[in-house]
Amino acid sequence: MPQRFAERSRRQGSPDERVRSREPRRRRDRLGARRSASGRQGRRARARDLKEETAPLAWLSTDGKKLLVTRVLRTFAYGYLAVVIALYLAQLGLDTIQVGLVLSAAILGSALMTVLWALVADRFGRRRTVATMALLMVAGGLLFAFGSSFPLLLLGAFTGTISATSSEVGAFLTVEQAILPQTAPRERRTWLFSIYAFVANIAQAAGSLFAGVVGAFAALGLSGADAYRPLFVLYAVVGLLNFAIFLSLSDKVEAARVEGQRRFLGVHRSAGTVARLGALFGLDAFAGGLVVQSLVAYWFFIRWGFDPGQLAVLFFFVNLVSGISLLAAGWLAGRIGLINTMVFTHLPSSVLLVLVPLMPTAGLAAATFLARMSISQMDVPTRQSYTMAVVDPDERTAAAGLTNVARSTASAVSPTVTGWAFSVAALGLPFFIAGALKVVYDLLIFWSFRGLRPPEEEAARMSAAPDAAGAREVGS
Repeated sequence: MPQRFAERSRRQGSPDERVRSREPRRRRDRLGARRSASGRQGRRARARDLKEETAPLAWLSTDGKKLLVTRVLRTFAYGYLAVVIALYLAQLGLDTIQVGLVLSAAILGSALMTVLWALVADRFGRRRTVATMALLMVAGGLLFAFGSSFPLLLLGAFTGTISATSSEVGAFLTVEQAILPQTAPRERRTWLFSIYAFVANIAQAAGSLFAGVVGAFAALGLSGADAYRPLFVLYAVVGLLNFAIFLSLSDKVEAARVEGQRRFLGVHRSAGTVARLGALFGLDAFAGGLVVQSLVAYWFFIRWGFDPGQLAVLFFFVNLVSGISLLAAGWLAGRIGLINTMVFTHLPSSVLLVLVPLMPTAGLAAATFLARMSISQMDVPTRQSYTMAVVDPDERTAAAGLTNVARSTASAVSPTVTGWAFSVAALGLPFFIAGALKVVYDLLIFWSFRGLRPPEEEAARMSAAPDAAGAREVGS
Protein backbone atom coordinates (compact mmCIF):
# COMPACT_ATOMS: atom_id res chain seq x y z
CA MET A 1 0.00 0.00 0.00
CA PRO A 2 2.71 2.58 0.90
CA GLN A 3 4.51 1.68 -2.30
CA ARG A 4 1.43 2.45 -4.42
CA PHE A 5 1.07 5.93 -2.79
CA ALA A 6 4.73 6.62 -3.37
CA GLU A 7 4.44 5.59 -7.02
CA ARG A 8 1.40 7.87 -7.55
CA SER A 9 3.23 10.79 -5.92
CA ARG A 10 6.19 10.33 -8.24
CA ARG A 11 3.90 10.33 -11.30
CA GLN A 12 1.93 13.46 -10.20
CA GLY A 13 5.04 15.33 -9.03
CA SER A 14 5.47 17.50 -5.96
CA PRO A 15 2.64 19.68 -4.66
CA ASP A 16 4.31 22.81 -6.11
CA GLU A 17 4.66 21.13 -9.50
CA ARG A 18 1.01 20.09 -9.44
CA VAL A 19 -0.06 23.68 -8.69
CA ARG A 20 2.12 25.03 -11.52
CA SER A 21 0.71 22.45 -13.94
CA ARG A 22 -2.84 23.56 -13.13
CA GLU A 23 -2.14 27.29 -13.72
CA PRO A 24 -2.15 27.21 -17.55
CA ARG A 25 -5.42 25.30 -17.49
CA ARG A 26 -6.96 27.88 -15.14
CA ARG A 27 -5.76 30.71 -17.36
CA ARG A 28 -7.25 28.98 -20.39
CA ASP A 29 -10.53 28.51 -18.52
CA ARG A 30 -10.63 32.19 -17.51
CA LEU A 31 -9.79 33.32 -21.04
CA GLY A 32 -12.44 31.02 -22.45
CA ALA A 33 -14.99 32.37 -19.97
CA ARG A 34 -14.11 35.95 -20.92
CA ARG A 35 -14.38 35.13 -24.61
CA SER A 36 -17.69 33.39 -24.01
CA ALA A 37 -19.05 36.40 -22.09
CA SER A 38 -17.73 38.74 -24.79
CA GLY A 39 -19.38 36.57 -27.43
CA ARG A 40 -22.69 36.62 -25.58
CA GLN A 41 -22.53 40.40 -25.25
CA GLY A 42 -21.70 40.75 -28.95
CA ARG A 43 -24.58 38.48 -29.88
CA ARG A 44 -26.91 40.48 -27.64
CA ALA A 45 -25.71 43.75 -29.21
CA ARG A 46 -26.18 42.34 -32.72
CA ALA A 47 -29.64 41.05 -31.79
CA ARG A 48 -30.52 44.43 -30.31
CA ASP A 49 -29.33 46.25 -33.44
CA LEU A 50 -31.24 43.83 -35.65
CA LYS A 51 -34.37 44.34 -33.58
CA GLU A 52 -34.03 48.10 -33.88
CA GLU A 53 -33.49 47.87 -37.63
CA THR A 54 -36.52 45.64 -38.14
CA ALA A 55 -38.79 47.51 -35.71
CA PRO A 56 -41.78 49.29 -37.28
CA LEU A 57 -40.76 52.72 -38.62
CA ALA A 58 -37.18 52.26 -37.40
CA TRP A 59 -36.11 54.55 -40.26
CA LEU A 60 -38.33 57.38 -38.92
CA SER A 61 -36.98 59.79 -36.30
CA THR A 62 -38.65 60.41 -32.94
CA ASP A 63 -39.92 63.78 -34.15
CA GLY A 64 -41.53 62.09 -37.14
CA LYS A 65 -43.28 59.59 -34.89
CA LYS A 66 -44.57 62.39 -32.66
CA LEU A 67 -46.01 64.14 -35.70
CA LEU A 68 -47.86 60.95 -36.62
CA VAL A 69 -49.39 60.90 -33.11
CA THR A 70 -50.56 64.52 -33.35
CA ARG A 71 -51.96 63.77 -36.79
CA VAL A 72 -53.94 60.80 -35.45
CA LEU A 73 -55.41 62.85 -32.59
CA ARG A 74 -56.46 65.74 -34.80
CA THR A 75 -57.93 63.68 -37.61
CA PHE A 76 -59.94 61.59 -35.14
CA ALA A 77 -61.59 64.85 -34.08
CA TYR A 78 -61.98 65.96 -37.71
CA GLY A 79 -63.66 62.64 -38.49
CA TYR A 80 -66.57 63.07 -36.11
CA LEU A 81 -66.76 66.82 -36.69
CA ALA A 82 -67.34 66.32 -40.44
CA VAL A 83 -70.32 64.09 -39.67
CA VAL A 84 -72.02 66.26 -37.04
CA ILE A 85 -71.10 69.90 -37.64
CA ALA A 86 -73.77 70.67 -40.26
CA LEU A 87 -76.39 68.76 -38.25
CA TYR A 88 -75.37 70.65 -35.10
CA LEU A 89 -75.70 74.00 -36.86
CA ALA A 90 -79.13 72.99 -38.15
CA GLN A 91 -80.17 71.99 -34.61
CA LEU A 92 -79.15 75.48 -33.46
CA GLY A 93 -81.68 76.92 -35.91
CA LEU A 94 -79.41 78.03 -38.75
CA ASP A 95 -80.82 77.75 -42.27
CA THR A 96 -78.96 76.05 -45.13
CA ILE A 97 -77.36 79.27 -46.37
CA GLN A 98 -76.10 80.13 -42.87
CA VAL A 99 -74.74 76.60 -42.51
CA GLY A 100 -72.85 77.09 -45.77
CA LEU A 101 -71.54 80.47 -44.59
CA VAL A 102 -70.20 79.03 -41.32
CA LEU A 103 -68.46 76.21 -43.16
CA SER A 104 -67.05 78.71 -45.67
CA ALA A 105 -65.79 80.84 -42.77
CA ALA A 106 -64.03 77.77 -41.36
CA ILE A 107 -62.28 77.12 -44.67
CA LEU A 108 -61.47 80.82 -45.23
CA GLY A 109 -60.06 81.12 -41.71
CA SER A 110 -57.90 78.10 -42.37
CA ALA A 111 -56.68 79.71 -45.61
CA LEU A 112 -55.76 82.97 -43.89
CA MET A 113 -53.91 81.14 -41.12
CA THR A 114 -52.04 79.15 -43.74
CA VAL A 115 -50.99 82.34 -45.54
CA LEU A 116 -49.84 83.97 -42.31
CA TRP A 117 -47.83 81.04 -41.00
CA ALA A 118 -46.38 80.12 -44.39
CA LEU A 119 -44.72 83.53 -44.43
CA VAL A 120 -43.41 83.58 -40.86
CA ALA A 121 -43.27 79.96 -39.61
CA ASP A 122 -39.57 79.41 -40.36
CA ARG A 123 -38.63 82.68 -38.64
CA PHE A 124 -41.09 82.38 -35.76
CA GLY A 125 -40.19 78.71 -35.28
CA ARG A 126 -42.01 75.65 -36.53
CA ARG A 127 -42.61 74.28 -33.04
CA ARG A 128 -44.03 77.57 -31.81
CA THR A 129 -46.20 77.84 -34.94
CA VAL A 130 -47.97 74.51 -34.53
CA ALA A 131 -48.21 74.99 -30.75
CA THR A 132 -49.98 78.32 -31.32
CA MET A 133 -52.37 76.67 -33.77
CA ALA A 134 -53.11 73.97 -31.19
CA LEU A 135 -54.18 76.68 -28.73
CA LEU A 136 -56.44 78.19 -31.41
CA MET A 137 -57.91 74.71 -31.88
CA VAL A 138 -58.82 74.74 -28.18
CA ALA A 139 -60.45 78.17 -28.58
CA GLY A 140 -62.43 77.12 -31.64
CA GLY A 141 -63.74 73.98 -29.97
CA LEU A 142 -64.88 75.89 -26.88
CA LEU A 143 -66.60 78.61 -28.94
CA PHE A 144 -68.61 75.98 -30.79
CA ALA A 145 -69.32 74.02 -27.61
CA PHE A 146 -70.77 76.95 -25.67
CA GLY A 147 -71.84 79.38 -28.41
CA SER A 148 -75.22 79.38 -30.13
CA SER A 149 -75.50 82.67 -32.02
CA PHE A 150 -74.60 82.96 -35.69
CA PRO A 151 -71.92 85.68 -35.17
CA LEU A 152 -70.20 83.70 -32.40
CA LEU A 153 -70.15 80.56 -34.53
CA LEU A 154 -68.66 82.55 -37.40
CA LEU A 155 -65.94 83.75 -35.03
CA GLY A 156 -65.23 80.20 -33.85
CA ALA A 157 -65.05 78.99 -37.44
CA PHE A 158 -62.75 81.84 -38.38
CA THR A 159 -60.06 80.73 -35.90
CA GLY A 160 -58.83 78.55 -38.75
CA THR A 161 -58.86 75.35 -36.72
CA ILE A 162 -62.41 74.06 -37.22
CA SER A 163 -62.44 71.37 -39.89
CA ALA A 164 -65.45 71.39 -42.19
CA THR A 165 -63.93 68.90 -44.60
CA SER A 166 -62.54 66.12 -42.35
CA SER A 167 -59.09 67.11 -43.65
CA GLU A 168 -56.32 69.22 -42.15
CA VAL A 169 -56.87 72.89 -41.37
CA GLY A 170 -54.67 75.90 -40.71
CA ALA A 171 -50.90 75.69 -40.59
CA PHE A 172 -50.75 72.14 -39.21
CA LEU A 173 -50.44 70.52 -42.62
CA THR A 174 -48.14 73.21 -44.01
CA VAL A 175 -45.57 72.98 -41.22
CA GLU A 176 -45.73 69.21 -40.78
CA GLN A 177 -45.44 68.71 -44.54
CA ALA A 178 -42.21 70.75 -44.48
CA ILE A 179 -40.81 68.87 -41.44
CA LEU A 180 -41.54 65.30 -42.52
CA PRO A 181 -38.88 65.03 -45.27
CA GLN A 182 -36.28 65.87 -42.60
CA THR A 183 -37.35 62.92 -40.44
CA ALA A 184 -36.74 60.09 -42.95
CA PRO A 185 -34.37 59.07 -45.78
CA ARG A 186 -35.20 60.49 -49.22
CA GLU A 187 -36.13 57.10 -50.66
CA ARG A 188 -38.74 56.73 -47.88
CA ARG A 189 -40.34 60.14 -48.47
CA THR A 190 -43.38 59.05 -50.51
CA TRP A 191 -43.88 56.04 -48.24
CA LEU A 192 -43.80 58.37 -45.22
CA PHE A 193 -46.42 60.65 -46.73
CA SER A 194 -48.54 57.57 -47.49
CA ILE A 195 -48.31 56.50 -43.83
CA TYR A 196 -49.01 60.07 -42.73
CA ALA A 197 -52.20 60.07 -44.80
CA PHE A 198 -53.08 56.45 -43.92
CA VAL A 199 -53.06 56.94 -40.14
CA ALA A 200 -55.11 60.09 -40.66
CA ASN A 201 -57.77 58.24 -42.60
CA ILE A 202 -57.96 55.39 -40.11
CA ALA A 203 -58.31 57.95 -37.31
CA GLN A 204 -60.98 59.75 -39.33
CA ALA A 205 -62.80 56.45 -39.77
CA ALA A 206 -62.77 55.91 -36.02
CA GLY A 207 -63.89 59.50 -35.51
CA SER A 208 -66.74 59.11 -37.99
CA LEU A 209 -67.94 56.02 -36.14
CA PHE A 210 -67.56 57.85 -32.83
CA ALA A 211 -70.06 60.45 -34.07
CA GLY A 212 -72.76 57.91 -33.30
CA VAL A 213 -72.23 58.73 -29.61
CA VAL A 214 -74.69 61.57 -30.17
CA GLY A 215 -77.44 58.96 -29.83
CA ALA A 216 -76.03 57.90 -26.46
CA PHE A 217 -75.97 61.51 -25.25
CA ALA A 218 -79.60 61.87 -26.35
CA ALA A 219 -80.50 58.72 -24.41
CA LEU A 220 -78.90 60.29 -21.33
CA GLY A 221 -81.33 63.20 -21.57
CA LEU A 222 -79.48 65.72 -23.73
CA SER A 223 -81.77 67.01 -26.45
CA GLY A 224 -81.35 68.95 -29.68
CA ALA A 225 -78.04 70.78 -30.03
CA ASP A 226 -77.03 69.89 -26.45
CA ALA A 227 -76.46 66.28 -27.54
CA TYR A 228 -73.69 67.51 -29.85
CA ARG A 229 -71.89 69.91 -27.51
CA PRO A 230 -69.70 67.32 -25.68
CA LEU A 231 -68.03 66.51 -29.00
CA PHE A 232 -66.78 70.08 -29.31
CA VAL A 233 -65.45 69.99 -25.75
CA LEU A 234 -63.53 66.84 -26.73
CA TYR A 235 -62.25 68.75 -29.78
CA ALA A 236 -60.74 71.32 -27.42
CA VAL A 237 -59.11 68.53 -25.36
CA VAL A 238 -57.50 67.16 -28.52
CA GLY A 239 -56.08 70.64 -29.13
CA LEU A 240 -54.50 70.60 -25.66
CA LEU A 241 -52.90 67.20 -26.26
CA ASN A 242 -51.46 68.47 -29.55
CA PHE A 243 -50.08 71.51 -27.77
CA ALA A 244 -48.21 69.34 -25.25
CA ILE A 245 -46.68 67.09 -27.93
CA PHE A 246 -45.63 69.99 -30.15
CA LEU A 247 -43.71 71.55 -27.28
CA SER A 248 -41.70 68.32 -26.92
CA LEU A 249 -40.35 68.36 -30.50
CA SER A 250 -36.58 68.74 -30.89
CA ASP A 251 -34.62 71.55 -32.54
CA LYS A 252 -34.13 69.32 -35.58
CA VAL A 253 -37.61 70.19 -36.86
CA GLU A 254 -36.64 73.80 -37.45
CA ALA A 255 -35.70 75.04 -40.91
CA ALA A 256 -32.03 75.15 -41.88
CA ARG A 257 -30.49 78.58 -42.26
CA VAL A 258 -29.82 79.27 -45.94
CA GLU A 259 -27.86 82.29 -47.09
CA GLY A 260 -29.17 84.45 -49.91
CA GLN A 261 -32.14 86.62 -50.71
CA ARG A 262 -35.44 84.85 -51.15
CA ARG A 263 -38.08 85.94 -53.61
CA PHE A 264 -41.77 85.31 -54.18
CA LEU A 265 -42.93 84.69 -50.62
CA GLY A 266 -40.09 82.36 -49.66
CA VAL A 267 -39.46 80.46 -52.89
CA HIS A 268 -36.79 81.23 -55.48
CA ARG A 269 -35.74 78.66 -58.09
CA SER A 270 -39.12 76.90 -57.98
CA ALA A 271 -41.37 79.98 -58.12
CA GLY A 272 -42.90 79.07 -61.49
CA THR A 273 -43.44 75.45 -60.50
CA VAL A 274 -45.10 76.43 -57.21
CA ALA A 275 -47.34 78.98 -58.97
CA ARG A 276 -48.57 76.41 -61.50
CA LEU A 277 -49.08 73.75 -58.85
CA GLY A 278 -50.97 76.22 -56.66
CA ALA A 279 -53.31 77.20 -59.48
CA LEU A 280 -54.13 73.60 -60.36
CA PHE A 281 -54.45 72.50 -56.75
CA GLY A 282 -56.81 75.44 -56.24
CA LEU A 283 -59.04 74.24 -59.09
CA ASP A 284 -59.18 70.76 -57.59
CA ALA A 285 -59.87 72.16 -54.12
CA PHE A 286 -62.72 74.39 -55.35
CA ALA A 287 -64.34 71.31 -56.85
CA GLY A 288 -63.70 69.30 -53.69
CA GLY A 289 -65.16 72.07 -51.53
CA LEU A 290 -68.51 71.59 -53.24
CA VAL A 291 -68.69 68.06 -51.84
CA VAL A 292 -66.80 68.16 -48.52
CA GLN A 293 -67.72 65.33 -46.19
CA SER A 294 -69.83 67.50 -43.90
CA LEU A 295 -71.98 68.58 -46.86
CA VAL A 296 -72.12 65.05 -48.29
CA ALA A 297 -73.31 63.89 -44.87
CA TYR A 298 -75.92 66.66 -44.96
CA TRP A 299 -76.90 65.54 -48.49
CA PHE A 300 -77.49 61.96 -47.30
CA PHE A 301 -79.54 63.42 -44.42
CA ILE A 302 -81.73 65.55 -46.73
CA ARG A 303 -81.97 63.21 -49.73
CA TRP A 304 -82.20 59.83 -48.04
CA GLY A 305 -83.03 60.61 -44.39
CA PHE A 306 -79.86 59.15 -42.86
CA ASP A 307 -79.69 59.71 -39.09
CA PRO A 308 -76.40 60.40 -37.21
CA GLY A 309 -75.92 56.71 -36.45
CA GLN A 310 -76.23 55.70 -40.11
CA LEU A 311 -73.97 58.55 -41.18
CA ALA A 312 -71.39 57.46 -38.61
CA VAL A 313 -71.29 53.93 -40.05
CA LEU A 314 -71.15 55.18 -43.65
CA PHE A 315 -68.27 57.57 -43.03
CA PHE A 316 -66.44 55.02 -40.91
CA PHE A 317 -66.22 52.79 -43.98
CA VAL A 318 -65.53 55.79 -46.24
CA ASN A 319 -62.44 56.66 -44.23
CA LEU A 320 -61.45 53.03 -43.79
CA VAL A 321 -61.34 52.26 -47.51
CA SER A 322 -59.65 55.61 -48.17
CA GLY A 323 -56.98 54.80 -45.62
CA ILE A 324 -56.23 51.40 -47.11
CA SER A 325 -55.92 52.93 -50.57
CA LEU A 326 -53.30 55.37 -49.26
CA LEU A 327 -50.89 52.52 -48.53
CA ALA A 328 -51.37 51.32 -52.09
CA ALA A 329 -50.51 54.82 -53.34
CA GLY A 330 -46.91 54.60 -52.11
CA TRP A 331 -46.47 51.18 -53.71
CA LEU A 332 -48.03 52.31 -57.01
CA ALA A 333 -45.99 55.53 -57.14
CA GLY A 334 -42.79 53.52 -56.86
CA ARG A 335 -43.73 51.67 -60.04
CA ILE A 336 -45.45 54.18 -62.33
CA GLY A 337 -44.33 57.53 -60.85
CA LEU A 338 -45.95 60.20 -58.71
CA ILE A 339 -47.74 62.16 -61.47
CA ASN A 340 -49.16 59.02 -63.10
CA THR A 341 -50.43 57.80 -59.72
CA MET A 342 -52.06 61.16 -59.04
CA VAL A 343 -53.91 61.26 -62.36
CA PHE A 344 -54.75 57.62 -63.08
CA THR A 345 -56.40 57.11 -59.67
CA HIS A 346 -58.10 60.51 -59.41
CA LEU A 347 -59.71 60.53 -62.86
CA PRO A 348 -62.01 57.51 -62.38
CA SER A 349 -62.97 58.74 -58.91
CA SER A 350 -64.21 62.00 -60.48
CA VAL A 351 -66.47 60.03 -62.81
CA LEU A 352 -67.88 58.08 -59.86
CA LEU A 353 -68.59 61.34 -58.04
CA VAL A 354 -70.93 62.45 -60.84
CA LEU A 355 -72.80 59.15 -60.56
CA VAL A 356 -73.59 59.43 -56.83
CA PRO A 357 -76.73 61.65 -57.09
CA LEU A 358 -77.97 59.61 -60.08
CA MET A 359 -78.36 56.45 -58.02
CA PRO A 360 -82.02 55.45 -57.52
CA THR A 361 -81.69 54.09 -53.97
CA ALA A 362 -79.89 55.05 -50.78
CA GLY A 363 -77.89 51.82 -50.82
CA LEU A 364 -76.61 52.34 -54.35
CA ALA A 365 -75.78 55.99 -53.62
CA ALA A 366 -73.79 54.95 -50.55
CA ALA A 367 -72.04 52.13 -52.46
CA THR A 368 -71.08 54.47 -55.32
CA PHE A 369 -69.75 57.04 -52.87
CA LEU A 370 -67.72 54.33 -51.13
CA ALA A 371 -66.31 53.18 -54.48
CA ARG A 372 -65.35 56.75 -55.27
CA MET A 373 -63.62 57.25 -51.92
CA SER A 374 -61.70 53.98 -52.28
CA ILE A 375 -59.46 55.64 -54.90
CA SER A 376 -60.04 59.39 -54.65
CA GLN A 377 -57.50 59.99 -51.88
CA MET A 378 -54.57 58.18 -53.47
CA ASP A 379 -53.42 61.47 -54.95
CA VAL A 380 -52.99 63.07 -51.50
CA PRO A 381 -49.64 61.56 -50.36
CA THR A 382 -48.33 61.55 -53.93
CA ARG A 383 -49.27 65.21 -54.37
CA GLN A 384 -47.57 66.17 -51.11
CA SER A 385 -44.46 64.11 -51.85
CA TYR A 386 -44.22 65.50 -55.38
CA THR A 387 -44.45 69.11 -54.16
CA MET A 388 -41.70 68.59 -51.58
CA ALA A 389 -39.53 66.74 -54.12
CA VAL A 390 -39.49 69.32 -56.92
CA VAL A 391 -38.57 72.32 -54.73
CA ASP A 392 -35.35 73.05 -52.84
CA PRO A 393 -35.23 72.07 -49.13
CA ASP A 394 -35.24 75.71 -47.99
CA GLU A 395 -38.38 76.34 -50.08
CA ARG A 396 -40.46 73.54 -48.55
CA THR A 397 -42.36 75.49 -45.89
CA ALA A 398 -43.19 78.29 -48.31
CA ALA A 399 -44.10 75.86 -51.11
CA ALA A 400 -46.33 73.82 -48.79
CA GLY A 401 -47.93 77.01 -47.48
CA LEU A 402 -48.57 78.55 -50.90
CA THR A 403 -50.04 75.39 -52.41
CA ASN A 404 -52.12 74.68 -49.32
CA VAL A 405 -53.43 78.23 -49.14
CA ALA A 406 -54.35 78.03 -52.81
CA ARG A 407 -56.40 74.95 -51.96
CA SER A 408 -57.94 76.49 -48.84
CA THR A 409 -58.82 79.81 -50.50
CA ALA A 410 -60.35 78.18 -53.55
CA SER A 411 -62.45 75.84 -51.43
CA ALA A 412 -63.60 78.57 -49.04
CA VAL A 413 -66.48 79.75 -51.23
CA SER A 414 -67.58 76.28 -52.37
CA PRO A 415 -69.76 75.32 -49.35
CA THR A 416 -71.79 78.51 -49.83
CA VAL A 417 -72.50 77.45 -53.41
CA THR A 418 -73.58 74.01 -52.20
CA GLY A 419 -75.72 75.57 -49.47
CA TRP A 420 -77.49 77.67 -52.10
CA ALA A 421 -77.98 74.59 -54.32
CA PHE A 422 -79.51 72.67 -51.43
CA SER A 423 -81.81 75.61 -50.60
CA VAL A 424 -83.31 75.55 -54.10
CA ALA A 425 -83.56 71.74 -54.10
CA ALA A 426 -80.80 71.32 -56.73
CA LEU A 427 -79.31 68.51 -54.67
CA GLY A 428 -77.31 66.85 -57.45
CA LEU A 429 -75.80 70.04 -58.92
CA PRO A 430 -72.73 70.23 -56.61
CA PHE A 431 -71.78 66.65 -57.51
CA PHE A 432 -72.02 67.32 -61.26
CA ILE A 433 -69.97 70.54 -61.13
CA ALA A 434 -67.35 69.02 -58.82
CA GLY A 435 -66.89 65.92 -60.97
CA ALA A 436 -66.50 67.91 -64.19
CA LEU A 437 -63.97 70.33 -62.69
CA LYS A 438 -61.93 67.49 -61.23
CA VAL A 439 -61.67 65.82 -64.64
CA VAL A 440 -60.35 69.10 -66.07
CA TYR A 441 -57.82 69.30 -63.22
CA ASP A 442 -56.57 65.76 -63.84
CA LEU A 443 -55.99 66.41 -67.54
CA LEU A 444 -54.25 69.75 -66.93
CA ILE A 445 -51.86 68.52 -64.26
CA PHE A 446 -50.85 65.53 -66.37
CA TRP A 447 -50.19 67.75 -69.39
CA SER A 448 -48.30 70.37 -67.36
CA PHE A 449 -46.06 68.20 -65.16
CA ARG A 450 -45.52 64.86 -66.86
CA GLY A 451 -42.00 65.99 -67.85
CA LEU A 452 -40.95 67.31 -64.41
CA ARG A 453 -39.82 64.29 -62.41
CA PRO A 454 -38.75 64.10 -58.75
CA PRO A 455 -34.99 63.53 -58.21
CA GLU A 456 -35.33 59.84 -57.39
CA GLU A 457 -37.42 59.16 -60.52
CA GLU A 458 -34.98 61.15 -62.69
CA ALA A 459 -32.04 59.23 -61.21
CA ALA A 460 -33.76 55.92 -61.88
CA ARG A 461 -34.48 56.97 -65.47
CA MET A 462 -30.88 58.07 -66.04
CA SER A 463 -29.47 54.83 -64.59
CA ALA A 464 -31.85 52.79 -66.73
CA ALA A 465 -30.80 54.59 -69.93
CA PRO A 466 -27.21 53.16 -70.08
CA ASP A 467 -28.54 49.69 -69.33
CA ALA A 468 -31.00 49.95 -72.19
CA ALA A 469 -28.27 51.26 -74.51
CA GLY A 470 -25.97 48.40 -73.53
CA ALA A 471 -28.72 45.88 -74.17
CA ARG A 472 -29.27 47.32 -77.68
CA GLU A 473 -25.55 47.10 -78.45
CA VAL A 474 -25.40 43.49 -77.32
CA GLY A 475 -28.46 42.70 -79.39
CA SER A 476 -26.96 44.33 -82.47
